[in-house]
Parts: sequence; structure tokens; C-alpha cells
Amino acid sequence: SKEKASGRSWETRESRESVLGTRGRLGNPQEKPRGDSVGERYIHFSSSSFSEDFLTTIFLLLPDLAELKLEKGMAIKFPNGKSDLMNFRIEIKPSENYWRGGTFTFTFKVPDSYPHEPPKVLCDQKVYHPNLDTQGNICLNVLREDWSPVQTVTSVIFGLLFLFIDPNASDPLNSEAAKDLMQSTTNFKANVRKAMMGGSINGVRFTKVM
Repeated sequence: SKEKASGRSWETRESRESVLGTRGRLGNPQEKPRGDSVGERYIHFSSSSFSEDFLTTIFLLLPDLAELKLEKGMAIKFPNGKSDLMNFRIEIKPSENYWRGGTFTFTFKVPDSYPHEPPKVLCDQKVYHPNLDTQGNICLNVLREDWSPVQTVTSVIFGLLFLFIDPNASDPLNSEAAKDLMQSTTNFKANVRKAMMGGSINGVRFTKVM
């Protein structure tokens, strides 16, 4: 027989317990991490304290994080500690294009419905960018119509990196920045540098990220 949770199937209760651990453990919390991948860092909790949806999400999220290989200049941080894998920050330091030299962080909140729903992602700084608004919202297709259960947090993370490499002025959240980019890349570059130093553009003060 099968048990269903949020549209996902467990083969049997026994197989679920073999994955989650009969004492509610994922991995061995006493073991030391064996490298830098997130999946090799262990968490410990009582399964009776959480819903089955939550446990299912953790079960599916762990492999995604374990397979995550960040590019140079990128980092992942867990502000609530490694026991809370559903809330984390990604730090990006672009090495090329307009935002080179800046440090940008994005807060991820993974819902219990993951991977049927995408993570909620916000930029922590005010950034002068066609695809970011001043509230931290992000125009990224994988967070909207392109999301499907086959996508992962890795898809989103590298989508964010790509926004700094190749901004999309044809699908903007900041229409003024998009117009600036399309009209004059020289002027746009100057405004990006000004914003990254904490300056104001069109009456909006941006976050210093350098």
C-alpha cells in the first residue's frame, strides 16, 4: 500500500522510517561534516514535532542542497543554524559585468509544498537592476511560470547569478533601470556604480554593497 503526502508517494511506513530514521533523525548528528557540501552537514530533531508535509519537504530538499556546487564568489549561509534548512541566504559576488565587486544576498524561504511550489526569494539590498525592484522582489521566470516540480533550489540560485551576467531589460521590474540600460550602457554602468556606493538615483537611495 502507499501513503500520500502533498501529492508525493511513500512506498510504506517502513520505507519512510528507513529514510527519516526511527528516532526522527536525518543522518548522524554526532558525525563531523566531510567537506563543504550542505548535504554532508547533519540535523537532528524529533519527527513527532513536525508535520508529514514538513518531513517530506526536508527529505526532498536535502539531495538538492547536497548536489549544490556553488561557483566562485558564491556562498550559502543558514541564519537559524543548520537545523533549519528551509531558511537560508545565498551570497553572490559577481566577477564580471556591471555589478562586479559588489556583494548581494538573497533570502530563501522554502515552503512545505516544495517542490510543487517554488521557494520565496527576496534580495536583501536595494539594487539598481532592471530585474529587481526596491522592495527586493525578483523578476526571474523560474520563480514564476517556468517553475515545475522538476526544478530545484539550484535552478533558482544559478538563475540569480545569470541576472548579474545578463540582465533582461525586456522584462523589467525597475522600468527606469531597464530604460537606462537600453538607451545608454555607459550611463547605466555609471548609475550602477553610483548605486553600489550607496548613492541615490531618481530620488531613491540604494544600498552600499562595495
